[in-house]
Amino acid sequence: MTRLPTEFPDFGLTPEQRREAVRGHYYERPGMDGARGEIWCYSDRFSYRPGETMALHVSATAPQFGITIVRDGGAETRVFEKTGIAARWQETPVQCSVEGCGWDTSFEFRIGDAWPSGAYRVTLTAEGRDGTPIQSHHLFIVTPLPGKKPGRLLQVAATGTWLAYNTWGGSNHYQGITGPNRDQYATMVSTQRPWCRGFVVLPKEAPRVPLEIAVPPKTVPRYPHMEWAFATGHSKKYASSGWASYDSHFFRFAERAGYAIDLASQHELHFSPNILDGYDCVVFVGHDEYWTWEMRDAVDAYVERGGHAARFAGNFMWQTRLEDEGRRQVCYKYRARAEDPAYRGGDVTRATNSWEAPEIGRPGSATFGLNATRGVYAGWGGCAPRGVRGFPVYRPEHWAFAGTGIYYGDLLGADSHVYGYEVDGLDFEIRGGLPYPTEQSGAPDGLQVLAVGMASQVEESADIPIEDQFLTDEDGRFTAETLFGEASDANLDKVKRGNGMIVNFPRGKGEVFHAGSCEWVAGLLRQDAMVERVTKNVLDRYLGKS
Repeated sequence: MTRLPTEFPDFGLTPEQRREAVRGHYYERPGMDGARGEIWCYSDRFSYRPGETMALHVSATAPQFGITIVRDGGAETRVFEKTGIAARWQETPVQCSVEGCGWDTSFEFRIGDAWPSGAYRVTLTAEGRDGTPIQSHHLFIVTPLPGKKPGRLLQVAATGTWLAYNTWGGSNHYQGITGPNRDQYATMVSTQRPWCRGFVVLPKEAPRVPLEIAVPPKTVPRYPHMEWAFATGHSKKYASSGWASYDSHFFRFAERAGYAIDLASQHELHFSPNILDGYDCVVFVGHDEYWTWEMRDAVDAYVERGGHAARFAGNFMWQTRLEDEGRRQVCYKYRARAEDPAYRGGDVTRATNSWEAPEIGRPGSATFGLNATRGVYAGWGGCAPRGVRGFPVYRPEHWAFAGTGIYYGDLLGADSHVYGYEVDGLDFEIRGGLPYPTEQSGAPDGLQVLAVGMASQVEESADIPIEDQFLTDEDGRFTAETLFGEASDANLDKVKRGNGMIVNFPRGKGEVFHAGSCEWVAGLLRQDAMVERVTKNVLDRYLGKS
C-alpha cells in the first residue's frame, strides 16, 4: 500500500491566498497577462470530419503567430505546422462566456483526408511585448467517417462538462459575472470562446482533486488542486474537467494497449446519433456530468439494439439543452424551478434540473444504472478525506474481475486512488453480506452491484466550523429539496450519506457496465495493473474478444 505524506503541499501561498484560491472567483480574460501580451483562440466547432474546413478565431497582442497541431493519442503525431500568420487584437464582449467572443476568423485550414479520428492539440506561439514567447492551447476532435467499425471502440468526450466548467471570460455553470450584481453563475454558456488554462495541457505535477495525503486528526479541509491553480495561473476548474485531466488518459491507454479507438464529442450524440451504429462498444470516461435528453436517447436506443456501453465515469447529474445550433448550452441547475422557462408553460420533462427531479421522470439510473444524487463526493475536502481510495469489492467472481486475483472485501484501485472525487450510486441494502438495490432505487432489471464505497453530500464534522468548509451542506439540501420537496434537516438526513458503485446490467439486446467514479482514469494514468485488467476485461467482452 502506498505510504502517503502527512502534510499538505506548499505552493508558496499565504493563508489569505489559500483562502482566495478556494473561495475567490478568478478566471481567464482578455488583458489578464498585462504588459507581456497574450494570445487566445477558439474554433467554430468542437469537432470535424476529415476533409472539412476548420475556422480558427484568434486574438493576439502580436502581429503574427505560428501554429502547430499534434494528434494527442498513444503517441503524439505532428500533423500540421505553419508560421507567419497575421493576427490582431480583437475586442471581446464583457459577457463573452454567455454570448460568445464574436471574433473574426483569423485562419482556416482543411482537415486532412487521412487524419485519423482523435483529439488534435493546437498550440499557437507568438512573440510577447518583452521579446519572450507567448502561447495558447486549443483542442478539436476529428470524428470518424460513417460506416461499420468492427473491432473499434468509440470514446465520447465529455464536452458538455468541459463547457460547464470552462472559466474563460468569467462565467460558467458554477461561478460567474452575470446577474444584476455580476456575481451569479451563468445559466447559458457559449462554445465560442477559448478553453481555460489547464483543460488542454497540464504538467505532470498538477494535483488531482482527491487528496494524496494522510489527513491528520482535526485538520481543517484544504484543496491542493485549487491552491496549485492559483499559484501557477491555471484555471480554478482545471482538475474538475477537460481533456488534460480526464478524457486523454483513457484514449492514450486504449491506443497503447492496442485497441483501435475513435473519438467524438457529445454534440455528435445530440445531432448525429447514428454515429454509434457502427460500433460494438461505446465508452464514456472521467467527469461526465452534463447531458441533453437527445444524448440519452441516442445511448438508450443503441444499447437496446444490441450495443455495449462502458462508462468509467462519475456524476451523471444534470440535464442540459443546446441552443443556437449547438453553440450555446443551457443549464439553470439550482435555479431551474424558479427560472427555467420549461417550468412556465414549456415541456417540464426538458427542464435543466437534476435528472432525478420527479417532474423530469427520467433518473440517470435508467440509462447507466446509477444516480449522482445517491453519490456524490469522496476523498477530498471534508467528504470522506480519509475514506477508501479504491472500490470495495463484493462480487469478485464476476467476469469483470477475471485475472485480477481480487478477493471479497478487497479494494480495487486503492494504490492509484480510483475512487472519487465524485461518484454515482444507488439506494441499496445488504443481504447475506452482498449489496442489492432497493425497490425504490430505480435500478434497471437485472442490475448487479459489484462494488460499493461510501460517499457524502455534506462536509460533516463535529470539530470543523462551517466557515472553514467549502462544500458545506448546500448540495445535500438541494438534493433533499429536489427529491422530497423541502430542504429540511429531516430530508437532508435522508440523502446526505451516499455511495459509489460498480454495476453491470443487460438492456434489450445490449449491456451496460458502469464504474461510477470520475477518477477511474487515475488508475490508467498511474498504470494500476488491476484497474487496467478490469478495463480490458470490459472492452474485450464488449468487442467480442473474450
